[in-house]
Amino acid sequence: MSWDKDMLKDNIIFNGMMPEEIDLALKGLSSVEKTYMKDSIILRAGDIIDSLGLVISGSVTIESNDAWGNRTILSNVAKGGFFAETYALLENEPLLVDVRANENCRILFFKVGSLKKLKSNMNLWSFKLISNLLMISANKNLHLSGRSFHTSPKTIRGRVMAYLNSISLKKGSNEFDIPFDRQQLADYLNLERSALSKELGKMKKDGLIEVRKNHFKLMS
Repeated sequence: MSWDKDMLKDNIIFNGMMPEEIDLALKGLSSVEKTYMKDSIILRAGDIIDSLGLVISGSVTIESNDAWGNRTILSNVAKGGFFAETYALLENEPLLVDVRANENCRILFFKVGSLKKLKSNMNLWSFKLISNLLMISANKNLHLSGRSFHTSPKTIRGRVMAYLNSISLKKGSNEFDIPFDRQQLADYLNLERSALSKELGKMKKDGLIEVRKNHFKLMS
């Protein structure tokens, strides 16, 4: 899987590693690649895991699905992104979320839980990997705190504007694509789809946005 290594060397989890260290890490963490079809469940709430997932192609959504059929989308993980890293490092901590394939995707799993077994013979790649995992965790916490800003406004328009403004800042542009379709955006913002669609129509009429499917332009 040489082409995978070419892609992996630029990923944050292997930041600062030489090619031979990446090889050692892939072997030491028992990495394995799996493929999933769109809408299939990759990890299910209640699972006990020791591996984090790296999205090689496609994308996944992190969802909270309750016993009454209500769904809340917590985040979208695109190519190059990670999921389940916190649970993979904790022992016997069941997942509280589902991980679903947002489209056909390929996932590379790393048994980072095995890092705890390397205490007696820690090597350079292990230290680098742990440092990189800390950065991944910090970025994930930043993303989750950002979601709280998106869902805290009391009005539908307030939530939509908070979300679109944050995406605009990240992209450095007032025109961008978002990773969600209309239903997923409604689930992410804890809104009814019909209410969201109605509000987007009002915002377009008021000259605040232009929107076509998942493409948005913020009007000044």
